[in-house]
Amino acid sequence: MYEEILDRVKTVENGFKEIEKEALALVKNNTIEESFRIGKEFYLSEIYQVRELGVFIFGEIAWKKNEALVFLKEEVSLDENWRVQEILAKAFDKYCYCVGYEETLPVIKEWLKSDRANVRRAVTEGLRIWTGRDYFRDHPKVAVDLLSELKEDESEYVRKSVGNALRDISKKHTSLIIEELKTWDISNKHINQVYKLANKYIKDRRI
Repeated sequence: MYEEILDRVKTVENGFKEIEKEALALVKNNTIEESFRIGKEFYLSEIYQVRELGVFIFGEIAWKKNEALVFLKEEVSLDENWRVQEILAKAFDKYCYCVGYEETLPVIKEWLKSDRANVRRAVTEGLRIWTGRDYFRDHPKVAVDLLSELKEDESEYVRKSVGNALRDISKKHTSLIIEELKTWDISNKHINQVYKLANKYIKDRRI
């Protein structure tokens, strides 16, 4: 039934827009329950592009079906393909967008405290640029505080995402990042790694 769609998806080598487009069409033409079933079916595929399609579907319906959000957190976060993890980040952001970033703060905090690096990074990476999102645009310090809690994260993968996210914010909220970084103990090698990334825009402009 979906062979033509899957054949198109399998040919995608770079980017994700075409896969996202297919997911949007599928969700539009099916009920939430049917979309969830289709997404799970696609996610069983050995082909990463097909799994990405499933993840995009979950992201589109998670705000209406909590099981889809749980599947993203509990199942998709275990996927070993880094490309699928990038789509997990996008799916989580879509969920937050649909519900509202302020309204999803409890879920954002819950995911940031997960014992799985891929779950934590889905938030830190998915919400970039944080202060370009509703709520965080008007409350940049909330974004900085949430990200800074992970400055000593055990995962280098997460730390890099945190540092880059803070650097993003420094471009519009320079003084806020400067004040935050002043409080960091950069003798700690993990914190220092995040510090260098977060401080890069500021350092390059000698602010």
